[in-house]
Amino acid sequence: MASPPDQGGTTPRSGLTRVLDAFAHGDPEELLSLDRLLGGLGRSAFGMFLFVAILPGFIPIPGAGGVVSGPLVMLIGLQLVAGLAQPWLPRFVGRRGPRRHTLNRFRARIAPWLARLEHLVRPRLQGLAGNRAANVLTGLLLLVLGLLLALPIPMTNYIFAGLLLLFALALLERDGALLLGLWLVSAATIAGMALVSGELAQLLGEWIGRLRRA
Repeated sequence: MASPPDQGGTTPRSGLTRVLDAFAHGDPEELLSLDRLLGGLGRSAFGMFLFVAILPGFIPIPGAGGVVSGPLVMLIGLQLVAGLAQPWLPRFVGRRGPRRHTLNRFRARIAPWLARLEHLVRPRLQGLAGNRAANVLTGLLLLVLGLLLALPIPMTNYIFAGLLLLFALALLERDGALLLGLWLVSAATIAGMALVSGELAQLLGEWIGRLRRA
C-alpha cells in the first residue's frame, strides 16, 4: 500500500502509521470493530487484520494473549492459502476489535520502531507480495507461527508476535523484499523450535524413565 510523500520532502509515512493516525482521535472507550478497521483497505486489509490480531500476543504472560491471537493468525493464514482477495470475517469476529485507547497505547509503544521501519519498508518486488505461490507460502508460515503463538511456551510471545508484526507491515506495504527475508527467518525459527522441542521431549522422556526406575 503505497503512500505519497509528505509535503516538505519528508519520509513517507507507512500505511500502518496512516491507518493508526486515522483512528487515533475520538472516544477512548469506543470499540473499533474489525469490520470498520479493515473497510476500504482492499487486499492490504490482510496486513491490518494481522496487525490487530497480534495485539493480544504482546501481553507478557505465556499463553494469555496467544490464545486469542494464535487462532486469528491461523485464520488469516488459511485465507491466504485459499487465495482470497480480501479477508473474510465471521460475523462474531467482525463485530469485535480493540478499544481506541488500547490501539493508541500500542501505537505509542511501537512508534519508535515504526519511525525506523518507515525508512526501510516500502513497495518492492511486488510480484513476491501478491502472486498466488507467495501468498500460499506466507499463509503456511502464518499457520505455523499462529499455532506456536497459541502454545504456552515461556519467553516466546514477543518473538512470534514481533515476526508477525513485520509480516503485517510487509502485507500492508506490499514489500516483497521484506517478505522474502521473513520467509527465511520464519523457516529458521520454526526449524529451531522443532529441534528444541524434540530435544526437550527426549530429555523429559529420559527423566520420566529414571523416576520410574528409582
